[in-house]
Amino acid sequence: MAFGARVKARREALGLSRTELARRLGISPSAVSNYETGVSFPKEEVMLRLFDCLETDPNELFQDSFRGGAQVLSQGERALVKKYRDLPPQGREAVRTVVDALCAYQDEVEESRPEQESRLIPLYRCPAAAGYAAPVFGEDFDYIPVEDDVPQAAEFAVRIQGDSMAPYIADGQLVYVNRDPLKAGDVGIFCVDGDILCKQYYKDPLGTVYLFSLNRARADADVVMTAGSGRTLACFGRVIFHAPPLPGRQ
Repeated sequence: MAFGARVKARREALGLSRTELARRLGISPSAVSNYETGVSFPKEEVMLRLFDCLETDPNELFQDSFRGGAQVLSQGERALVKKYRDLPPQGREAVRTVVDALCAYQDEVEESRPEQESRLIPLYRCPAAAGYAAPVFGEDFDYIPVEDDVPQAAEFAVRIQGDSMAPYIADGQLVYVNRDPLKAGDVGIFCVDGDILCKQYYKDPLGTVYLFSLNRARADADVVMTAGSGRTLACFGRVIFHAPPLPGRQ
């Protein structure tokens, strides 16, 4: 028998009408009807009064009824209910007053709490050649919200064009970037001699920098920069991405 059916059976066993039970509980008769039909479930402060009005133990009402949103009372909750039932009428009324006040305060706090706005990060947009990251930093961008599908550590986003990072990063895919320092094997967004690239980073002990394409069929797009070559290199950030092993290091 479900919780609502047990409430109804106990009410009828005591000879109480829905109207009379509602009056004792301080709620509307329609609320009692909703409890009995399973449309809604009593709040905690109403539940305490319900146990008292029906002169019953919580286990009698909840037995075999833990479905459809009703929850099992914990051992601590059952202990509180027992202590409540052991109080004299004045003590029970004091408990109800305190619980009602706390619930009203909680409702006010929830209503006054401002909705949290989504954090926005820039998505850079600019045409680029195949195999290159789309943005030219400092130029046009749009703001996009950081929602559940966006890494919380993201500081900006770029759209990759071309196949040099496929199949790990597809043509047209959005990648999210932060400004954490790069380690060997990380994928980053780089500016090499004025061109914006998305590549996998490695620097050897002699200071030579290797920027690898993840698509090894496009190894022709790799960049190798030796120390003292005179070429310019800047890193804009690390792509938040679990990169495969460096070429030749599987």
